[in-house]
Amino acid sequence: MPAADELPSFADGRLDDPQLTAALRTLELTVRRKLDGVLQGEHLGLIPGPGSEPGEARPYQPGDDIRRMEWSVTARTTAPHVRQMIADRELETWFVVDASASLDFGSGTRTKRDLAVAGTAAIVYLTSGGGNRHGAVIVTGDTTARIPARAGRAHDRALLKAIATTHRSAPGVRGDLNPGLEALRRPQRRRGLAVVVSDFLGPLDWVRSLRAIGAHHDLLGLEVLDPRDVELPAVGPATLADAETGELVDVDITERLREDFSAAAHAHREQVHRAFRSCGGSVLTLRTDSDWIADTVRFVGRRRRAAGVR
Repeated sequence: MPAADELPSFADGRLDDPQLTAALRTLELTVRRKLDGVLQGEHLGLIPGPGSEPGEARPYQPGDDIRRMEWSVTARTTAPHVRQMIADRELETWFVVDASASLDFGSGTRTKRDLAVAGTAAIVYLTSGGGNRHGAVIVTGDTTARIPARAGRAHDRALLKAIATTHRSAPGVRGDLNPGLEALRRPQRRRGLAVVVSDFLGPLDWVRSLRAIGAHHDLLGLEVLDPRDVELPAVGPATLADAETGELVDVDITERLREDFSAAAHAHREQVHRAFRSCGGSVLTLRTDSDWIADTVRFVGRRRRAAGVR
């Protein structure tokens, strides 16, 4: 078993049960030891925000969401009021997980798939307990698997095992995130947290479905990236392979090509982040060359400070 600070590898998706159980146990110990008590608070989710049950009205204060304006009380008192929302005691979290072949890539000691499983595990363990439920929709490009939302540690481990061992798509099949989002969108579920796990490479043809989900759920994007997704090394002539289609391209990686690639990758990431912001969500980025635990802590800290949660 690797040390608690190391990230076990799930890249081949064919770990036997004892190995897989040990790897997930390592992740659980890492998350609980490093993050427990740092991120959790009473009835606060990973993304702080209002609950879904209406409460009492109170006078408007600068910074309040104007969408919470209580117009009947405002008209009666001639002073602006907003409606407070009561936090739900039970949280239902759904994951839409991209298990396409592009996540098998990693230029270092870990792959993007390892980060996808680790990031999902962190959110599962941090939102477990108190009757909270977790479900998942796993998409590969040619198949879509659904795991019903249930509570309990045994179910959480079974969910993570399913994500870690999902068979990859057939050669030549591109990943497609939109069927997973549509599967989460219909049938409509009770308000909760929706987490989309992907490297978000490729066209953004899923924004409409994401917007429909964001209108009903709190939304979080879990972006898993490798340094080679955002920049090319200065190696000169090289052969690049598409992880999903297997297509090979011979290129001469010049300084100009590196600059153009970096600019295009940056613009694409901005589009992804802007899409989530427009849907009321945010994006947690994990990189294969970075400390994923520290990145998670910083992200949640920023979110809670922005929401005024001490």
